[in-house]
Amino acid sequence: MESPVFEEIDPASDCDCPGCVHWRRALPHSWSGRVGAHPAAHPAAHRALALAAAASAALGAGHAVPAAAAPHAPHRPGVSAGEEPDSPQGGSAPLHGPGGRPAKPSVAPKPTAITRTEIINRARTWVAAKVPYSMSAFWSDGYRQDCSGYVSMAWRLPGNEWTGSLAQYGERISKEELQPGDILLFHNASDPANGSHVTIFGGWTDAAHTHYTAYEQTRPHTRRQSTPYAYWNDSDRYVPYRYKGVTPEEPVPGKDGGQPGAPAATPYPGAAYFGPGANNKYVTLLGRMLVTRGAGGSYASGPGPRWTDADRRATRAFQQAQGWTGADADGLPGPRTWELLVTGEGKDVKDGAVGPPPASHGVPGYPGRALFRPGADNTYVTQLGRQLVRKGFGRFYKVGPGPRWTEADRRAVEAFQRTQGWRGGAADGYPGPETWRRLFS
Repeated sequence: MESPVFEEIDPASDCDCPGCVHWRRALPHSWSGRVGAHPAAHPAAHRALALAAAASAALGAGHAVPAAAAPHAPHRPGVSAGEEPDSPQGGSAPLHGPGGRPAKPSVAPKPTAITRTEIINRARTWVAAKVPYSMSAFWSDGYRQDCSGYVSMAWRLPGNEWTGSLAQYGERISKEELQPGDILLFHNASDPANGSHVTIFGGWTDAAHTHYTAYEQTRPHTRRQSTPYAYWNDSDRYVPYRYKGVTPEEPVPGKDGGQPGAPAATPYPGAAYFGPGANNKYVTLLGRMLVTRGAGGSYASGPGPRWTDADRRATRAFQQAQGWTGADADGLPGPRTWELLVTGEGKDVKDGAVGPPPASHGVPGYPGRALFRPGADNTYVTQLGRQLVRKGFGRFYKVGPGPRWTEADRRAVEAFQRTQGWRGGAADGYPGPETWRRLFS
C-alpha cells in the first residue's frame, strides 16, 4: 500500500514543478548555487499542499513511509502600513530537513554550552551571506531558512525548531535583563498563523532602551537593523528568553566582567589601527561596542572595517559621556577608551548626544539614503516630512509627520520630485542628495 507524503510549498522561493519537488527531496539543502536546476518555464506556484504518492518499493523499504506533516500552520505576521515583510515558518525538523522521514518529537536535550559572542557571530554569518528567506529550504549548515531556523542556528541547537518549541530551550527573562544573544519571541498559541515571529537581540541602540539591534530572518533575506522594542507590531506580545546553555564570556585579565557580545579578551591593538585610512577588524569591533553603548545614532550605515567620520563622532560622544574634554575627547580611541568599552564600564552615551551626521554627498544636512526606507525611525524623517508640509505637500499626511518612515512620506517625496520634472526612477519617492538640496534650498 502507498502512504501519502505531504509537502508544503513556499511560492516565494520554491516551486511545485515535478523537477523541483524531486530535487528538494533528494538534496534538501539551500537552492543557492543550483540556479537553473529546474525548467525555466512552469506554472506559477500557489501555496498548497502537494500530495505525492511514494511507493515503498520505489524507496527500497519494506514498509510504508509515514506522513511528514507540519505540526502547525504557517504564519504571516500582520504589519502596520504593510511596510514589514511577513515570515511564515516550517515545523520542527532535523538538520537539512525531514528528507522523507517524520520529524522526531521536539524534546529539549541538555543545552550545548555557547557564549554570547559565539551566538552573535553565528547570527552575523547569515547576515553577511544574505541567506534568502524560505520556510522549506535549508541552508548549507542544515538549518531551515526561516525565523525559527535562524535562531536554531545561532543557538547551535541540534535541529530546526519553530516558535512553538523554542521556549523550552530558554528561560524567560525581563526586558532589563536582555543581553546580546537573547531572543524576543512571539508565539501565538491560539492561532499560530497570526503573528508568530522571533528575533535575536543584538544590544540596545539608545540609552533609553527604546530601540535595539535585531538580527532576524525575514523576507527577502537575513537582516540586521535597529528595531523598536519589542517589534514593529504586536510589541506587547513578544517575550524575552535566554538560552539555557549560555556561558559567561572570557573576562579581561584583572577585570571582573566583560562587555556582552564583544570578545572581552581582545586587548587594545594600538593607535595605528584607528583614524583616517584605517581599514581593519578592530574598527568594526569598536563601532559595534559604541552602538551597544548608545552611540548608534552616529552611523547612517555600518559600523564597518573602514574608519569614517561616524566612528570618530561616536568615539568622541562616548568620551564626552565620561566627562572628558579637550585632547581626552578627540574621537580617537586610546587604551582607556578601549578598556571602558570592552569591559562594559563607564557611562553610556545619552540619547541624542551624538548629534546629526555630517553632510553627505556634499549636500549640507543630507544624512544619507539609509535613513529613508521602510522601517526607518529617526529625526531626519520628521525633518523631511515637516519641510514637505511647508512646501505644500502635506495632503499626503493623515497624521504626522513623524519619525517613522511611512507610505505618506514616500508619496509626498514622489510628488515633490515630479514637480521638478523628474519621471521614472528619478521620482521613486526616496530622497537622494539632489532631492534634499532642492527641498531645503
